[in-house]
Amino acid sequence: MAAALTVAATLFSGCHSVDDDRIPPLPVYLAFTTVGMWDTYGVAGATSHRRFILTDRLRVPENFPFTALSQTGYGGILLVSDILGDPQAYDLACPVEVRQDVRIRVDSEKNVAECPECGSTYDIFSNYGTPLSGPAAEKGYGLKRYHVGRGSGTDYMVVTY
Repeated sequence: MAAALTVAATLFSGCHSVDDDRIPPLPVYLAFTTVGMWDTYGVAGATSHRRFILTDRLRVPENFPFTALSQTGYGGILLVSDILGDPQAYDLACPVEVRQDVRIRVDSEKNVAECPECGSTYDIFSNYGTPLSGPAAEKGYGLKRYHVGRGSGTDYMVVTY
């Protein structure tokens, strides 16, 4: 009887998955060509973070040496250093709002990212952009993740889609 209940519970219990593919796929390419450039504009140490936005009207950070190849996705790039000190990257657009001009912000006191429009919060330092609260948690909408890794050739670190 106990075995039958275990099997039934396994069959009827649903897996909770996170939908992190709501943001439209736009090109992402952000190159840090040298260690010095990474030290200046990248992230170092647990919970550090930087925003990179490149549009016709906006350039964040203003003094970052964007190139003709630079692309920052749909809403921009949030580059963070997770709790282990490893770099992670997310699109800045809220997956609930799905608007290029509604960008998540990092609450450094709570160590979460929060949407200023819908109030959803996301775990960006230890759980890969999963929703913690608000409409995003109710619907299972996580942040869109990007790849951060060693570059090839002349690039030290690169953020790509």
